Amino acid sequence: MTHSDSILLRQSSATASDAEPAVPDDTALNKLCDGLAEVLRVAPRSPQRISVRLGTASIDVEWPTDLVADAERGTADTDEKMDDAGDTTPSGHTVTAPLVGTFYQAPELGAKPFVQVGDRVSVGQQVAIVEAMKLMNRVEADVAGTVVDILVSDGQPVEYDQPLLLIAPEEGT
Repeated sequence: MTHSDSILLRQSSATASDAEPAVPDDTALNKLCDGLAEVLRVAPRSPQRISVRLGTASIDVEWPTDLVADAERGTADTDEKMDDAGDTTPSGHTVTAPLVGTFYQAPELGAKPFVQVGDRVSVGQQVAIVEAMKLMNRVEADVAGTVVDILVSDGQPVEYDQPLLLIAPEEGT
């Protein structure tokens, strides 16, 4: 599968001339929703785009281009993040997206990232950018500490309040 591939789920290849109810029944709608739910359940990430059509039923799901690179890396990242208890969620203070947009780790393409894992940050220090409608919005650390994980790939779409990175707070903060 290449990065531009989509998953397509389609009902039978019935033509428009085949008998098709003017209003699809609840069974067809339920099957379509169940199919979409199953695709999203097994997907490692949220899709970039979903298209659902009910007449002759169809679902198109497209993932961000960095999903393929993540799949090729396999479970190496997951193994590195697991602690002794088998928990895959690193601990620390979560810095979240202030709005819906695109996450960037650096001020421009090819520039040094604002922060990297292991960097010490202070309150108010810029740690990333979320671009929305061609406006670059600063993402700032709200605690002082050390960056322990960056949870989002550069250039990935993010949702409001989505975790972006984790900071191990300094003692007393």
